[in-house]
Amino acid sequence: MAFMAMGTRDGEQEELFITHQQLRSQSHPYYQAVNKVLAEKGFDRFAERTCAKFYAKKMGRPSMAPGVYFRCLLLGYFEGIDSERGIAWRAADSLSLRDFLGIPASKLTPEHSTISRTRRLLDLETHQAVFSWVLGVLDSAGLIRGKTLGVDGTTLEANAAMKSIVRRDDGRSYEEFLTDLAKTSGIATPTREDLARMDRKRKKKGTNADWYNPYDPEAKISKMKDGSTHLAHKEEHAVDMDTGAVVAVTLDGGTAGNTTTLEGTLAAAEQNLEDAREHAGEDSKRTHEPSEVVADKGYHSKMVMLALRLAGWRSYIAEPRRGRQHWEGETEERDAVYANRRRKNGHRGRHLMRRRGEVIERTFAHVLESGGMRRLYLCHQENIAKRLLVHIAGYNLGLLMRKCFGIGKPRCLQGQSAALWAALVTLWDLLASLMRLPGTADRENQQAPVQSPVLWLAQAAA
Repeated sequence: MAFMAMGTRDGEQEELFITHQQLRSQSHPYYQAVNKVLAEKGFDRFAERTCAKFYAKKMGRPSMAPGVYFRCLLLGYFEGIDSERGIAWRAADSLSLRDFLGIPASKLTPEHSTISRTRRLLDLETHQAVFSWVLGVLDSAGLIRGKTLGVDGTTLEANAAMKSIVRRDDGRSYEEFLTDLAKTSGIATPTREDLARMDRKRKKKGTNADWYNPYDPEAKISKMKDGSTHLAHKEEHAVDMDTGAVVAVTLDGGTAGNTTTLEGTLAAAEQNLEDAREHAGEDSKRTHEPSEVVADKGYHSKMVMLALRLAGWRSYIAEPRRGRQHWEGETEERDAVYANRRRKNGHRGRHLMRRRGEVIERTFAHVLESGGMRRLYLCHQENIAKRLLVHIAGYNLGLLMRKCFGIGKPRCLQGQSAALWAALVTLWDLLASLMRLPGTADRENQQAPVQSPVLWLAQAAA
């Protein structure tokens, strides 16, 4: 009988030196493919050339390479990480992500403070240039058509608490405001229960005209989709309805109306498409100019319909029920509304209305829900926009990866393996049922149980 000594977790002499091959692990095939695409298109050279103006030309302390910084933000989408601390921790924990970032074993991965410091150093236009560069890659791959754009928006919970809001007129906090109200009503020394009771009885709560958060002044008091009240920002996407690529992303206060933000989003989309064509150069495959816009009924108004018509847009916007309208002195507005109604109710309009919910909502699901950006951990819209631009650039890269390799995100490999296994089990069950059909064998032989695929594979492996 052979005996072996039991190993202990502690107390062993550690090696003083180890080779790089001993730390090496097989890199993730998805990130290898992403790096291959970025290398072929010259992403690192473009990033360094674009960011050169922010760094000293001679001497200076070596900093994190721009290509590494933007890859860190791309990891936020690919891995579904919401914060820069989480990105830094994940990069330090994974050898495959270290390989994706291009950091050798002799160096440390970026700290979260290094990522945030680089974000503050690079301006918003630089992040916008990276977003447009990725659109140019999609353009050269035939994933940008650009004729029909779908627009929709959603709210993002800000990294600011309602308890921190102060009045715009005198700077009093909400608790101080309630304390003054309690003293005015006759309570000399109000307790927290008294303040909570008074807050519940107040008819008019905090409004954006009277209150703001000093840590994130651009965040607005908003009603979220679940009915709760939070400080929030509004994110709006312009999506290519033919390919699903996000061609523009804008950020406004949480209470900004859809009719007031549509024009800015369409203008940003037109500019981004032109920049993408410039980046693609002779490889550009986009043959259409943006000329059609699809949106839900929140974007419908007489002035919006007229403005879109004067700007040369063909609108397919759902119309809310407003009852009978009077058009005295508003002939142009009437013609624009009626033209939109005819297009919307036509065959193409009904098709675009169905596709709008499928294509546009998918971008929010991938970017915010599985991408981890529904809850923000940054303050001020400029910082949030920087993160969102590169985050959504990762979504667009996922479209290219899905076209080239059939996988849009690294975790989709798990889903495909599960789907393949389910297909094998279904095929096995089908074959087993055919073997049990009458006339294929004697009834005595039919009583023999059919071996499961799991047991069969285990025996084959043995």
